[in-house]
Amino acid sequence: MSQVAQGAQQEFWSPPARDLAEETGVRDALLRRAEACPRCGTEFLLGSHFCHSCGVRRPEDVSASARADAAEIAGMWQRVVHGASSLLSRFSTFSLSRVELPAWLRYLHYQEIKDRLGLTTASLIAFLVGLGCVAGSLLVGLLTVKTLVEWQAVQIYRAEWLLAATASFVAGILLKKSPAGRG
Repeated sequence: MSQVAQGAQQEFWSPPARDLAEETGVRDALLRRAEACPRCGTEFLLGSHFCHSCGVRRPEDVSASARADAAEIAGMWQRVVHGASSLLSRFSTFSLSRVELPAWLRYLHYQEIKDRLGLTTASLIAFLVGLGCVAGSLLVGLLTVKTLVEWQAVQIYRAEWLLAATASFVAGILLKKSPAGRG
């Protein structure tokens, strides 16, 4: 492979001698675009000020009205950012400790559920995944079917959800710690 690179001619790396854009009449279309070099037709690299092939300076293709529009959009963006930051500063002074939650809501805390059921963290997560799979099997039944084949597909989906729920519940049982007194 290195012999091939050594045998490359110098002309290979220089721009072509003839300008194909002039021959095909594409030069005017290239001049209208700010993305292409007016001299060689090569696309400019992102953010470059010069053509990487021939070195010509990138032309300014933005009109005065477009610059005014860009300035207006920048001003609008600045107002939006300022409004969002002021809104965020108002919410940062808001504290959840001042909000009183209903007393029954404490039963939905993760640690409370874990303590009441007597499960470890892993077995509780497996239990919750199993409940989600059971809910998924019930929700699959809400799909509307028009043919026997669609009904069979829904039943297969339901069976897969229930199989996943069973596997999750078994994993929860296996991950549960047994009491110290038992075997």
